[in-house]
Amino acid sequence: MTTYSLPLVRRKRPASTRPARDGLFVGAVATLTAIVGIAVVAAIVPFAGDPAKIVGPRLSPPSAAALLGTDALGRSVLARLLEGIGTTLVLSAVAVLCTAVISIVLGMVAGYLGGWTREGVMRFVDVLYSFPSIVLAILIAAVVGPGQVAALASIVLVTVPLMTRMVSAASLAVAKRDFVTTAKISGVSGPVILFRHVLPNISGTIAVQGTYALSVGILVEGGLSFLGYGVQLPQSSLGLLIQEGSSYMVQAPWLLFAPAVVLVLAILAINLVGDTLRDRLDPRETRSLV
Repeated sequence: MTTYSLPLVRRKRPASTRPARDGLFVGAVATLTAIVGIAVVAAIVPFAGDPAKIVGPRLSPPSAAALLGTDALGRSVLARLLEGIGTTLVLSAVAVLCTAVISIVLGMVAGYLGGWTREGVMRFVDVLYSFPSIVLAILIAAVVGPGQVAALASIVLVTVPLMTRMVSAASLAVAKRDFVTTAKISGVSGPVILFRHVLPNISGTIAVQGTYALSVGILVEGGLSFLGYGVQLPQSSLGLLIQEGSSYMVQAPWLLFAPAVVLVLAILAINLVGDTLRDRLDPRETRSLV
């Protein structure tokens, strides 16, 4: 009896959705570039003025002298906003870099060795993952004291669990492939296999998870500073500016509007970049029978 099998056909994403997603990606990259570029230029050349200097009457609305108005002490909101963007981005970027190093090491070792090593690492990150993010951040701040160190440590401990789990899963899949088995049989040492064979093959996962961790880091810093446990005066951050602006929401709404818009745009743009990277770096596509 002759049997026939239906061919597997790769399901492609509708072409009509690709220009829209590409446009969103370009817009997200342009938004991030603008936010980071302006903050960097302002740090080098303080074109908006000194964020600690009083430039006019307190709570004055936006004008030619103060493009985004003044705060409760008469300082330029624009100058403080640019300083706050720089503080938030630097804190989040440094924290995500620390997260990446920790997660890559733990995740690769757990995925490559497997067994009790992987179980131990996964149970450790599960314990951290079980805490609500803001509760864990407040607990850390209560231990080390409010400030940038608390914000940095909070971002790391909040973002490490998910990134470690994803890196471990990707490493486990790569460790089962033939070229890794061949390297083991050939007598190649474990560290060499990890950094020469495993790491390059999980770089896409690391890049995608890094973008998501950055958006979570910005959100955690904002929430922690809003509650008074993060960046402290006289410095400024996006979360601290939103906290200050919330006290004058009716009297001077521009104090809240400017940092809130920047925070939302930054998180949205980073998430859009992460989604696009995931689609482009993940080689797996849905297959179906027709």
